[in-house]
Amino acid sequence: MGNIYTVGPNEALIVSGGCCGSTKKSTIVGGWAWAWWLVTDVQRLSLEVMTLNPMCEQVETAQGVPLTVTGVAQCKIMKAEELLQTASEQFLGKSVKEVKMTVLQTLEGHLRAILGTLTVEEVYKDRDQFAALVREVAAPDVGRMGIEILSFTIKDVYDDVQYLASLGKAQTANVKRDADIGVAQANRDAGIKEAECERAAMDIKYNTDTKIEDNSRMFKLQKANFDKEINTAKAEAQLAYELQAAKIRQRIRNEEIQIEVVERRKQIEVEQQEVQRKERELSSTVRLPAEAESYRVQMIAEGKRFMTLSLLYN
Repeated sequence: MGNIYTVGPNEALIVSGGCCGSTKKSTIVGGWAWAWWLVTDVQRLSLEVMTLNPMCEQVETAQGVPLTVTGVAQCKIMKAEELLQTASEQFLGKSVKEVKMTVLQTLEGHLRAILGTLTVEEVYKDRDQFAALVREVAAPDVGRMGIEILSFTIKDVYDDVQYLASLGKAQTANVKRDADIGVAQANRDAGIKEAECERAAMDIKYNTDTKIEDNSRMFKLQKANFDKEINTAKAEAQLAYELQAAKIRQRIRNEEIQIEVVERRKQIEVEQQEVQRKERELSSTVRLPAEAESYRVQMIAEGKRFMTLSLLYN
């Protein structure tokens, strides 16, 4: 009888032995395996990423300056079957802590060895290059243990003799000096650029003022021509208006004269009619009675004369 063992994708199952005395080992990653009781040995090997913090204290550089360097490394056992077999031969039966310690000591040994070949300036100025060199040198050794270095970075570099501080001060002084030079050059360039900009601005201003004056003069000239045309048109319109007004006034005066003539004619007719009326009135009130009285007197005289004559003849 036996048992079934299962493992996840980040764990390897190492199965050795068998019912027929077999010594062959098989590795299973992310699967399952059958193991016989008492005759089959089953062990697990973690394939998780291991985070290591290698540290070298007071290691003398090529200049004899003791430095303390700390780093961070990410490592893991590789899944390739051949490399996994190699890792199982090295670490089978060991805990993850023991595996980490083995890899850590290897990395620290290479870190210490490389640190002794470099100057402080090389270590301090280019940490990425330093870390890449450590990784490149240590990779073959840990690779022979079936382990891959995924990443390696330098975390910190410091010393107890104030060398880095002095270097930093010198570097700061150099940087400050370069900064002062850069500022002076920038101020000089800025002054030159400002003068060029001011000159360009003045040129633009002069050109603009000239264009404004030309446009203003052209505007005034055109305005004078327009005013002349407008005044001429106004004068012509005024003369035409006055002429037309005079003609209208003349027509009105002619009409008024005609009206006055008609009125005068009517008034004469009225006066003539009034004279005729007064004549008729005079005739009826004075002449006719006078003629009647004269006729009466004449008739009386004739009668008296006739009577006298009659008396004489009788």
